[in-house]
Amino acid sequence: MLWLYDTRRRGTFAFQPRARTATMYVCGVTPYDTTHLGHARTFLVFDVLARLLETRGQRVRYAQNVTDVDESILQRAAKDKVSWRDLGRREERAFLQDMRRLGWRKPDAMPHATREIPAMIELAERLKRRGHAYETPGGIYYDVSTFPRFGQLSRFSTPKMRRILASQDDARLDDPSRRSPLDFALWRRVTDGPTWPSPFGRGRPGWHLECSAMCDRHLGFPIDIHGGGSDLIYPHHECETAQSEAAHGMRTRFVGHWVHVGPMRLDGAKMSKSDGNMVFVRDALKNTSPQALRLYLLDVHYRRPFDHDEERLARARKRAAALAESLGRGRLGPLEKDASTQDVLAALEDDLHAERAIRALERHSRRDLAPDSLASLRTIARKVLGIL
Repeated sequence: MLWLYDTRRRGTFAFQPRARTATMYVCGVTPYDTTHLGHARTFLVFDVLARLLETRGQRVRYAQNVTDVDESILQRAAKDKVSWRDLGRREERAFLQDMRRLGWRKPDAMPHATREIPAMIELAERLKRRGHAYETPGGIYYDVSTFPRFGQLSRFSTPKMRRILASQDDARLDDPSRRSPLDFALWRRVTDGPTWPSPFGRGRPGWHLECSAMCDRHLGFPIDIHGGGSDLIYPHHECETAQSEAAHGMRTRFVGHWVHVGPMRLDGAKMSKSDGNMVFVRDALKNTSPQALRLYLLDVHYRRPFDHDEERLARARKRAAALAESLGRGRLGPLEKDASTQDVLAALEDDLHAERAIRALERHSRRDLAPDSLASLRTIARKVLGIL
């Protein structure tokens, strides 16, 4: 059985999907400056999670959004003097090409924020009808005081929340007349940049509203797994929780397991588009095979920060080549009950310890194993981890 850490409960719990098909939503890219190694690491974690479940016979419906409109992409487009649509389309193509080269298990649905505006408006209207939202001169805001569980996901203090909010790209657009500095925009009335008509006036949706609406439309409510980078815990995922649970009566938890991936760092600082300190997938692949790059990015447990290290990447190239030599030739087979297969699977099913699974694969591949055992290990290496 798969056990996964849940950020909300601060512990590892057995994964039990609510229905025959497991549902997973992952917050995707805002398409500019794609694809750096931090993006790739995050999305490969959920790639492996989906592959593992499917290899074990579990059906999965996986949705990952594209935030093709928000303040950060508009600011970058203005800085580069290009159309925000052209920037988004170009960078999304680059992202998809990079992830295809890495052998990504593409999500079943990739909704784009700009194509889901009606669902966002409907959700905002529902929240207002239920008393969770109010209008200001600047738009419509969610009243966090109406949601008693606000803050349970992040466990941040109010001063810390306020500091984080002040650093957000859209902070300048927040209406100073909102009831609380923690209240967040569902819809902003704006005149510059892209806008859409709504019952609240012409404007554009808040970032958090986008994901709640897209998740609801493509996966339903509740869902089994919601994931993304750990930097999204607050405000994004905290606000998503408040919206989605309030819209559905507040009796049912929105998410079974919140799964968050630690940051990728370069020279001690988080690899970040806004800071410009990035290593891109396309550059890394110039002298590294996709399998070796996957091995490298999966070689630190997903919840830990990962400091990029060129020497470690060079070792990953050698390790991938050695694994291909010892395990790569031969048929794939069903997952066996033998000790070597179960050793590798045990690492993966213990909160997705891919790094332990890889080392177990390396160790067992050097042994004199029965053909069926080798075929089983090949299946894990190729179909689950994607490193062969």
